[in-house]
Amino acid sequence: MQEGRAVSEPTQRPHKDAQTVRDGVQDLLPTIRERAEETERLRVVPESSVKELEEVGFFKLLQPARFGGLEADPVDFYTCVRDIASACGSTGWVSSVLGVHPWQIALFDDEAQQAVWGEDPDTRVSSSYAPMGKASLTDGGFRLSGRWSFSSGCAHATWVLLGGLVFSDEGQVVDFRTFLVPRERYEIVDVWNVVGLAGTGSNDIVVEDVFIPETFTLSMAETGRCKGPGQAVNTGDLYKLQFHSLFTTTITTPIIGMARGAYEEHVAMQQNRVRASYGEKASLDPFAAVRVATASSDIDAAWALLMNNIREQQAYVARGEKIPITQRLRIRRDQVLGTQRAIDAIDLLFEASGGRALANGTPLQRAWRDAHAGRVHAANDPERALQMYGASEFGHKVDPGMY
Repeated sequence: MQEGRAVSEPTQRPHKDAQTVRDGVQDLLPTIRERAEETERLRVVPESSVKELEEVGFFKLLQPARFGGLEADPVDFYTCVRDIASACGSTGWVSSVLGVHPWQIALFDDEAQQAVWGEDPDTRVSSSYAPMGKASLTDGGFRLSGRWSFSSGCAHATWVLLGGLVFSDEGQVVDFRTFLVPRERYEIVDVWNVVGLAGTGSNDIVVEDVFIPETFTLSMAETGRCKGPGQAVNTGDLYKLQFHSLFTTTITTPIIGMARGAYEEHVAMQQNRVRASYGEKASLDPFAAVRVATASSDIDAAWALLMNNIREQQAYVARGEKIPITQRLRIRRDQVLGTQRAIDAIDLLFEASGGRALANGTPLQRAWRDAHAGRVHAANDPERALQMYGASEFGHKVDPGMY
């Protein structure tokens, strides 16, 4: 407990468990799938979908129990994300991003946590972590200004997490921080007109010279060392896991989900497809069977490696051991390659699905576009992540603060 600060009683005790949430998400999948075309047309996940996910408890999975959360196993959270994304890529992407933020809010000073959840434990937070903002030191905190892109799901949030570089009076960069900003202090600029993940509403955020108290910020250097002031009041092992590992998994998981959805759609299509050139059912083509086997293996391998790495990280935390840099780098290696395996699987299936898969409105072409859009996220930069892993294998020193 932090000296001089009382820990609040839970504002709402959890009435669900993770399995109940997983079952509830499964029940929602047909409706989410039916709304996929509408989601893309609206350029934002329908409020009804977000509300239904809220009602089944999805957004509480990683939230502290002190505020009505479940403090669930991250594997349960990512399983739900994967399944949602299999029905609608944009809904899965937004669910993943908005759903992981309670984990980071739990690392903030308790004052910030109370501001976010004290009156409404259902409060949601969006983000844009690239250090596009500029912050200057001032008494008690910082002055923040900037414009940030790609804040997915921001229409459904009343706070935002923003990355910014902190400058000294001499103009030198002295820190890289995450700033927690309330809705009345930022503007959302509608710029999201894209070819993939069109329904994520990943619009720009603008902040103009806003004061941010220090307690509403986190140093990324400290976060990279698995530290945060919120651990004084949120003491569970969940909040001792590694930030960059969880957040990059948050990006790859929906892409794997999109691949699963594409796989299911492809198999169903081939059952009824007759290949005109050969006069045979596509499902009887032995080469089609090989492609299905290859794609399914890539998808399964991507998922298995991601979840195994989370389990290994949890084991270190449970033993009270520091998560080694080698393990962190392996997570990034498997994460970027997991994205690539999912993309490869979708490409293989899409290329083998025939001309009908090209029609507007079909799930397969949407999954193909959505997955390729997710592939360009900064977390999926394969060369950088793989180079760092390979360099460590050769014995070169790697800065653990970035991983």
